[in-house]
Amino acid sequence: MSGRPREFDDAAVIDAAMDVFWTNGYEGTSAQALVECTGLGRGSLYNAFGSKLNLYHEALERYQTLGLQQQVDILNGNGPVKDRLRTLMQWGIDDDLDPEKQRGCMSLFAAFERGAKDERVRQISQAYFIRFEQVLVHLIAVGQHNGELSTERSPVIVARTFLASYYGLRALGRTVCDRAFLEGIMEGILAQL
Repeated sequence: MSGRPREFDDAAVIDAAMDVFWTNGYEGTSAQALVECTGLGRGSLYNAFGSKLNLYHEALERYQTLGLQQQVDILNGNGPVKDRLRTLMQWGIDDDLDPEKQRGCMSLFAAFERGAKDERVRQISQAYFIRFEQVLVHLIAVGQHNGELSTERSPVIVARTFLASYYGLRALGRTVCDRAFLEGIMEGILAQL
Protein backbone atom coordinates (compact mmCIF):
# COMPACT_ATOMS: atom_id res chain seq x y z
CA MET A 1 0.00 0.00 0.00
CA SER A 2 1.43 3.35 -0.96
CA GLY A 3 1.20 6.49 1.15
CA ARG A 4 -0.51 9.70 0.20
CA PRO A 5 1.15 11.49 -2.68
CA ARG A 6 3.10 14.58 -1.70
CA GLU A 7 1.28 17.81 -2.26
CA PHE A 8 4.41 19.82 -2.87
CA ASP A 9 7.39 19.92 -5.20
CA ASP A 10 10.57 18.66 -3.48
CA ALA A 11 12.79 20.73 -5.78
CA ALA A 12 10.94 23.95 -4.97
CA VAL A 13 11.17 23.22 -1.24
CA ILE A 14 14.90 22.49 -1.50
CA ASP A 15 15.45 25.69 -3.50
CA ALA A 16 13.60 27.73 -0.89
CA ALA A 17 15.54 26.08 1.94
CA MET A 18 18.80 26.60 0.05
CA ASP A 19 18.11 30.32 -0.08
CA VAL A 20 17.63 30.51 3.70
CA PHE A 21 20.61 28.28 4.56
CA TRP A 22 22.76 30.25 2.10
CA THR A 23 21.88 33.49 3.87
CA ASN A 24 21.99 32.28 7.49
CA GLY A 25 24.09 29.12 7.51
CA TYR A 26 22.99 25.90 9.17
CA GLU A 27 23.21 27.05 12.77
CA GLY A 28 21.58 30.40 12.04
CA THR A 29 18.55 28.88 10.33
CA SER A 30 15.62 28.05 12.58
CA ALA A 31 12.95 25.48 11.90
CA GLN A 32 10.47 28.36 11.83
CA ALA A 33 12.46 30.09 9.09
CA LEU A 34 12.30 26.89 7.04
CA VAL A 35 8.57 26.64 7.61
CA GLU A 36 8.11 30.24 6.48
CA CYS A 37 10.32 30.02 3.38
CA THR A 38 8.94 26.70 2.15
CA GLY A 39 5.32 27.32 3.06
CA LEU A 40 5.13 23.83 4.62
CA GLY A 41 4.30 22.87 8.16
CA ARG A 42 6.99 21.35 10.38
CA GLY A 43 5.34 17.94 10.17
CA SER A 44 5.40 17.95 6.39
CA LEU A 45 9.02 19.11 6.30
CA TYR A 46 10.20 16.45 8.72
CA ASN A 47 8.11 13.74 7.06
CA ALA A 48 9.65 14.62 3.70
CA PHE A 49 13.29 15.20 4.69
CA GLY A 50 13.66 13.57 8.09
CA SER A 51 15.48 16.41 9.77
CA LYS A 52 16.77 19.94 9.37
CA LEU A 53 20.23 18.47 8.77
CA ASN A 54 19.02 16.23 5.94
CA LEU A 55 17.32 19.21 4.31
CA TYR A 56 20.55 21.20 4.70
CA HIS A 57 22.49 18.46 2.93
CA GLU A 58 19.95 18.45 0.09
CA ALA A 59 20.15 22.25 -0.14
CA LEU A 60 23.97 22.20 -0.19
CA GLU A 61 24.01 19.62 -2.97
CA ARG A 62 21.53 21.71 -4.95
CA TYR A 63 23.65 24.85 -4.46
CA GLN A 64 26.75 23.05 -5.62
CA THR A 65 25.02 21.58 -8.68
CA LEU A 66 23.82 25.03 -9.74
CA GLY A 67 27.11 26.74 -8.89
CA LEU A 68 29.25 24.16 -10.64
CA GLN A 69 27.17 24.49 -13.79
CA GLN A 70 27.70 28.26 -13.80
CA GLN A 71 31.43 27.83 -13.20
CA VAL A 72 31.77 25.19 -15.91
CA ASP A 73 29.87 27.38 -18.37
CA ILE A 74 32.32 30.22 -17.69
CA LEU A 75 35.41 28.01 -17.95
CA ASN A 76 34.20 26.29 -21.11
CA GLY A 77 33.39 29.58 -22.80
CA ASN A 78 35.26 31.15 -25.67
CA GLY A 79 38.46 33.15 -25.55
CA PRO A 80 41.90 32.89 -23.98
CA VAL A 81 42.27 30.72 -20.88
CA LYS A 82 43.35 33.63 -18.67
CA ASP A 83 40.29 35.61 -19.73
CA ARG A 84 38.04 32.71 -18.72
CA LEU A 85 39.78 32.40 -15.35
CA ARG A 86 39.45 36.18 -14.89
CA THR A 87 35.75 35.96 -15.72
CA LEU A 88 35.32 33.22 -13.11
CA MET A 89 37.03 35.29 -10.41
CA GLN A 90 35.14 38.43 -11.43
CA TRP A 91 31.88 36.44 -11.16
CA GLY A 92 32.90 35.46 -7.62
CA ILE A 93 33.81 39.04 -6.67
CA ASP A 94 30.53 40.37 -8.07
CA ASP A 95 28.61 37.72 -6.13
CA ASP A 96 30.48 38.41 -2.88
CA LEU A 97 29.99 42.18 -3.18
CA ASP A 98 26.34 42.02 -4.23
CA PRO A 99 24.81 44.70 -1.96
CA GLU A 100 21.40 43.03 -1.85
CA LYS A 101 22.43 39.46 -1.02
CA GLN A 102 25.69 39.90 0.92
CA ARG A 103 26.08 36.20 1.44
CA GLY A 104 29.09 34.97 -0.54
CA CYS A 105 29.69 31.34 -1.42
CA MET A 106 27.52 28.76 0.37
CA SER A 107 29.99 25.93 -0.39
CA LEU A 108 32.85 27.75 1.25
CA PHE A 109 30.88 28.61 4.35
CA ALA A 110 29.38 25.15 4.62
CA ALA A 111 32.93 23.82 4.72
CA PHE A 112 33.88 26.35 7.41
CA GLU A 113 30.74 25.92 9.47
CA ARG A 114 30.20 22.17 9.32
CA GLY A 115 33.06 20.53 7.45
CA ALA A 116 35.01 19.58 10.56
CA LYS A 117 32.04 17.99 12.33
CA ASP A 118 29.73 16.76 9.59
CA GLU A 119 30.97 13.86 7.45
CA ARG A 120 28.19 14.34 4.89
CA VAL A 121 29.12 18.00 4.35
CA ARG A 122 32.73 16.93 3.94
CA GLN A 123 31.70 14.33 1.33
CA ILE A 124 29.46 16.74 -0.57
CA SER A 125 32.16 19.42 -0.56
CA GLN A 126 34.91 17.06 -1.61
CA ALA A 127 32.85 15.71 -4.52
CA TYR A 128 32.20 19.28 -5.66
CA PHE A 129 35.84 20.33 -5.43
CA ILE A 130 36.97 17.22 -7.33
CA ARG A 131 34.58 17.99 -10.18
CA PHE A 132 35.64 21.65 -10.20
CA GLU A 133 39.31 20.65 -10.17
CA GLN A 134 38.82 18.30 -13.15
CA VAL A 135 37.42 21.15 -15.23
CA LEU A 136 40.29 23.42 -14.20
CA VAL A 137 42.96 20.79 -14.92
CA HIS A 138 41.60 20.39 -18.44
CA LEU A 139 41.51 24.15 -18.98
CA ILE A 140 45.05 24.64 -17.64
CA ALA A 141 46.31 21.82 -19.88
CA VAL A 142 44.71 23.55 -22.87
CA GLY A 143 46.38 26.82 -21.88
CA GLN A 144 49.76 25.11 -21.53
CA HIS A 145 49.34 23.29 -24.83
CA ASN A 146 48.56 26.46 -26.77
CA GLY A 147 51.45 28.35 -25.14
CA GLU A 148 49.30 30.74 -23.14
CA LEU A 149 50.37 29.38 -19.74
CA SER A 150 53.71 28.31 -18.34
CA THR A 151 54.53 24.60 -18.48
CA GLU A 152 56.88 24.72 -15.47
CA ARG A 153 54.30 23.00 -13.25
CA SER A 154 51.84 20.21 -13.98
CA PRO A 155 48.23 21.17 -14.80
CA VAL A 156 47.12 19.45 -11.57
CA ILE A 157 49.42 21.57 -9.41
CA VAL A 158 48.44 24.76 -11.24
CA ALA A 159 44.72 23.92 -10.91
CA ARG A 160 45.03 23.19 -7.19
CA THR A 161 47.00 26.38 -6.62
CA PHE A 162 44.35 28.30 -8.53
CA LEU A 163 41.58 26.69 -6.47
CA ALA A 164 43.30 27.70 -3.23
CA SER A 165 43.72 31.25 -4.52
CA TYR A 166 40.16 31.44 -5.82
CA TYR A 167 38.62 30.35 -2.53
CA GLY A 168 41.00 32.58 -0.61
CA LEU A 169 39.72 35.45 -2.74
CA ARG A 170 36.11 34.39 -2.04
CA ALA A 171 36.81 34.27 1.72
CA LEU A 172 38.34 37.75 1.61
CA GLY A 173 35.30 38.96 -0.31
CA ARG A 174 33.21 38.33 2.80
CA THR A 175 35.19 40.75 4.92
CA VAL A 176 37.03 43.12 2.57
CA CYS A 177 34.32 44.88 0.63
CA ASP A 178 36.77 46.76 -1.56
CA ARG A 179 36.43 45.88 -5.23
CA ALA A 180 39.78 47.42 -6.23
CA PHE A 181 41.55 45.40 -3.52
CA LEU A 182 39.92 42.13 -4.62
CA GLU A 183 40.50 42.80 -8.31
CA GLY A 184 44.15 43.55 -7.56
CA ILE A 185 44.44 40.10 -5.97
CA MET A 186 42.70 38.62 -9.00
CA GLU A 187 45.27 40.15 -11.35
CA GLY A 188 48.08 38.89 -9.11
CA ILE A 189 46.69 35.34 -9.28
CA LEU A 190 46.53 35.52 -13.07
CA ALA A 191 50.07 36.86 -13.30
CA GLN A 192 51.35 33.75 -11.51
CA LEU A 193 49.94 31.37 -14.13
